[in-house]
Amino acid sequence: MADGFTDGASRRDLLKTGALAGGLFLSFSVAPKAGAAEQGVSKLNAYVSLTPDNKVTIVSKNPEIGQGIKTSLPMIIAEEFDVDWASVTTKQADGDPATYGRQFAGGSMATPLHWDELRRVGAAGRAMIVAAAAQTWNVPAAECTTLSGVVHHKASGRKATYGSLAAKAATLPAPDLKTVALKDPKDYRILGRFMPQVDSEALVTGKPLFGIDVVVPGMLYATFEKAPVFGAKVASADLAAAKGVKGVRQAFVVDGGTDLSGLLPGVVVVADSWWQARTGREKLNIQWADHPTSQQSTAAFDAQALALSKGPPLRTERNDGDAAAGLKAAAKTVEAAYAYPFLAHAALEPMNCTAHFKDGKLEIWAPTQNPEAGRQLVAKTLGIAPADITLHMTRCGGGFGRRLANDYMVEAAWIAKQAGAPVKLLWTREDDLRHDFYRPAGYHFLSGGVDASGAVTAWRDHFVSLGADGKFASSAGMSAAEFPARFVPNFRYDLSLIPSGVPTGPLRAPGSNALAFVVQSFIDELAHAANADPVAFRLKLLGDGGMMGTPGQNGYAADRMRGVVKLAAEKSGWGKTKLPAGSGMGVAFHFSHMGYFAEVVQASVAADGAVKVDKVWVAADVGRQIVNPAGAINQVQGSVIDGLSAALGQKITIEGGAAAQSNFGDYPLLRMADAPPVEVHFLITDNPPTGLGEPALPPAPPALCNAIFAATGKRIRSLPIDTEALKRA
Repeated sequence: MADGFTDGASRRDLLKTGALAGGLFLSFSVAPKAGAAEQGVSKLNAYVSLTPDNKVTIVSKNPEIGQGIKTSLPMIIAEEFDVDWASVTTKQADGDPATYGRQFAGGSMATPLHWDELRRVGAAGRAMIVAAAAQTWNVPAAECTTLSGVVHHKASGRKATYGSLAAKAATLPAPDLKTVALKDPKDYRILGRFMPQVDSEALVTGKPLFGIDVVVPGMLYATFEKAPVFGAKVASADLAAAKGVKGVRQAFVVDGGTDLSGLLPGVVVVADSWWQARTGREKLNIQWADHPTSQQSTAAFDAQALALSKGPPLRTERNDGDAAAGLKAAAKTVEAAYAYPFLAHAALEPMNCTAHFKDGKLEIWAPTQNPEAGRQLVAKTLGIAPADITLHMTRCGGGFGRRLANDYMVEAAWIAKQAGAPVKLLWTREDDLRHDFYRPAGYHFLSGGVDASGAVTAWRDHFVSLGADGKFASSAGMSAAEFPARFVPNFRYDLSLIPSGVPTGPLRAPGSNALAFVVQSFIDELAHAANADPVAFRLKLLGDGGMMGTPGQNGYAADRMRGVVKLAAEKSGWGKTKLPAGSGMGVAFHFSHMGYFAEVVQASVAADGAVKVDKVWVAADVGRQIVNPAGAINQVQGSVIDGLSAALGQKITIEGGAAAQSNFGDYPLLRMADAPPVEVHFLITDNPPTGLGEPALPPAPPALCNAIFAATGKRIRSLPIDTEALKRA
């Protein structure tokens, strides 16, 4: 269910009460778990527990991947529970869908999905504590107020701490979650305030938090080498040579399957230390079997795309008006071909997982974005029941969509079962870059027309993407509602597909991270053809209307986008700043994850073509409430840096069916010295909270490319940016 509760039960049905160690227990699950409470701890619900000294522990249900959710979700509960944030300790939940419903980090959905529900979790606990106080004092509950974990009865001057009331509250009926009273936002004391991440001190002092830090008794270490060509089988391997390395316990071949998201063929080395396992791996001398995709390459994809663009498309996805007639009648037309490469996620913590298989049951410690899908994959692969798998979620050292797949989890589980001991599997950096689920490459062959007044009257896009049997590869699609569909009277979107053996998947702001580059760059080309200011041109294209389509992922509120475009222009001094030669400003906007973002980039291009991003201004409309401004700004700045990093130097090139790049030497991340200041402004509107962790990324690459055009007159139509082409004679 989208609301995160277990299927088949109403929210009212999910609220169960009972005495637990003298306190109150409210379980937001169909089948509350049995078991003794910790001594002196009263659980108010599956999320909140209290000690007699009024210390509060709040469970964070979703994976923490650096987005700050272990801080912000408990903040929502704590606000409605009405306790001081300083009294709160947060705790990471295990993977437990029976108690917590869906637990995942993806799609920037944590706040949109849980905003209402978690407020009610906190408010329900507060209501029961108030009811307990009212009965104790024999006064109406309406006369009682709360503040900082204390219930007050002003008329009599009495007060009591939450901790002292838990036992009484356990005897009372649960409130109706649908009607429980929620705070007026004007009374918020936690939400909307800058709060550091709860793990900040542990992070900067190097305390173990991540999957890579897990240590369990008797643990061995494993490496797993797979074929450079995705899915190729093992023809031969020198297992004896690997076993001859001191400390190596086992070496064996895994037959694997053909599902690129599951257990693939490869060779495992298990040893007393990871370095011994790595040394043994280097002795394997593996020979790989031939594979059907070994002839695929980026160069071949490029050639296929160009050939397909010149012929009839596979199908037409959208056809409004008459694009051909609109182009013919236009005052000016522009034609351009755009392309973008495969991208790796390049999380700083390589894929890893620790697993222990014993007596038919499995225990896993995993940095995963998608724990339940991982549990199901492991259960299916090992032939055990999902209920026999205990899954501990560790902090992730970056995810960006990569850890939505759980291939590394099933590998660790399989190895642990074969090894007969707890095993930590750790990928190398080379494994990580060469065995990713890449952001798909894509190609757009565009034609656009403007009339004498500078209005866009026609738009045609022949999109050549990856896919087979008429279906897109994972994350390779484009919606028929993608902007500027619905905003141009004569609009046509044609599609052709190229079969590929390259594994693909979602990368931060899936689809949007590539499509915004194409759309917003081509809009800039049309603005230039119309001799129009790029900001004014965009505002004219957006028009004067409101919502296009149905509110949600495909609804487009033009008025909200106009608001952020105007705000970004205002904050950047657009049109009012005189820049030196070789410098320019570019603008772009994009709607994704229900959030509206506009960005202005100021950049300089040196005579040798080197690009320097001087500053970025971001304007965002993500609704009426910023839960944690510190985390929100961090997410926006990180998204922008990610987008700029990709635009300035990142690509995965396929050669002979395999990824050519292998480490940060040939897949560079933006260094701190090159990271520009990113100024963030939130436009607060009366709309529900939306996604935030991803939608700031898509406008960054086109805003940068448009700034480069403003500085040099040279248009960037493929990524990453080729600085050689920007050199001045």
